[in-house]
Amino acid sequence: MSGFPGSPRILKGGIVLIDPDSSAVLRVIALQYNPDSITRSLQVQAMGAGGDRSEVLRLKGPPVETIKLEAEIDAADQLEFPERNPVTTQSGVFAQLAALETMIYPTSSQLGANDALAQIGTLEIIPMETPLALFVWSQTRILPVRVTELSITEEAFDTALNPIRAKVSLGLRVLSVDDVPTGHKAASLFMSYLQRKEQLAKTAPAMPLSALGLTGVP
Repeated sequence: MSGFPGSPRILKGGIVLIDPDSSAVLRVIALQYNPDSITRSLQVQAMGAGGDRSEVLRLKGPPVETIKLEAEIDAADQLEFPERNPVTTQSGVFAQLAALETMIYPTSSQLGANDALAQIGTLEIIPMETPLALFVWSQTRILPVRVTELSITEEAFDTALNPIRAKVSLGLRVLSVDDVPTGHKAASLFMSYLQRKEQLAKTAPAMPLSALGLTGVP
């Protein structure tokens, strides 16, 4: 970030965990450094091959959108001022890694409760629900997601073997209206995302047919 007065403030991307019922913010995980690139893939949900030919242009629903990114976490700046960053001094970047990792774990209390139910003979145990994760990449891209992949490469360690530098690869699947029940918070967030995309599409420059060498559609 530039130190010049009046330089624009660089926003951070990250993940926000919320309660899907109350929308209460449970945790904010900001990326220490914004990744240089993000890979998005959209799988079209078209009618299946061999179906009715009259439905060839019909869509079954929104495309399945996946996001992949790589982020770096480095404790060098914090370790330069240990009195200001006691957590980093004691555990390196492990606390930051733990915040990411625990997104895909049931809580220990949930596991304990299920174990207690199993011991008293409960036949059906409901799978444990996690908070709703939102991938935030600017104020106009707030996407409900499910973490599908998380890999961590720890690259450097302090004398107590705490990681002090790491690379994180994160895979996310955008949750659409097809993935959640009607009225779910993720559904309204997805609709806001889609409507914003439609608004942007309308502002894209319109090109005449002549740009393609055509005077009309044959």
